Amino acid sequence: MGTAPLTLVIGNKVYSSWSLRPWLLLKHGGVPFEEVRIPLYQPDSKARIRAWSPAGHVPVLADGALRIWDSLAICETLAERFPERCGWPKDAEARAVARSVSAEMHAGFFSLRHELAFYAPGPRSGVVPSDAARAEIARVQGIWEDCRARFGSGGPWLFGAFSPADAMYAPVALRLLTYGVPLPPVPAAYAESVRRHPAVEEWVLAARRESEVLEKFERGTPVR
Repeated sequence: MGTAPLTLVIGNKVYSSWSLRPWLLLKHGGVPFEEVRIPLYQPDSKARIRAWSPAGHVPVLADGALRIWDSLAICETLAERFPERCGWPKDAEARAVARSVSAEMHAGFFSLRHELAFYAPGPRSGVVPSDAARAEIARVQGIWEDCRARFGSGGPWLFGAFSPADAMYAPVALRLLTYGVPLPPVPAAYAESVRRHPAVEEWVLAARRESEVLEKFERGTPVR
């Protein structure tokens, strides 16, 4: 990768959980980057995104002429370039598990994602998860409990220190908080650590200033 500033192209902060993942990893690692926000599902959105991303999706990381698209690919790239700031756990077993749970998040949990659509500004009411979504929520909680028990003694994150795995699960933690999903003690503490992360707080405040409303992602009713 080059020496020019990185550019991260993202979508709406209200709705784009995939954009949050690499954005949070960059912010946590203190890696300088320029942010380009392209509101989604607007008349010019596809053309603007295509100018950055060969896949036509956000997020995409631009490093000079190089383009890295897809959240997990960006996180992997950042972990390679900035191992001390954005890297995976140093222990080989922890690192393997961290990659496994991150890939599981990347490839699954479709009911949870659809029914509890990402909404950053604050709590919403009136959403009752289906049995399928509840099963996926239970799996997420199990992952958090297992990782914290086996590898989390060094800090509040899944593997002690913050890693790409936390970037991958942060939007899920916010989802569960947004829709008021009851959480056992360990998952509740982890979700609270995510919510109170300074970069997450920055993202949420920026989301509250956005004006676009995408009805296809609206679930329930905002709690005033």
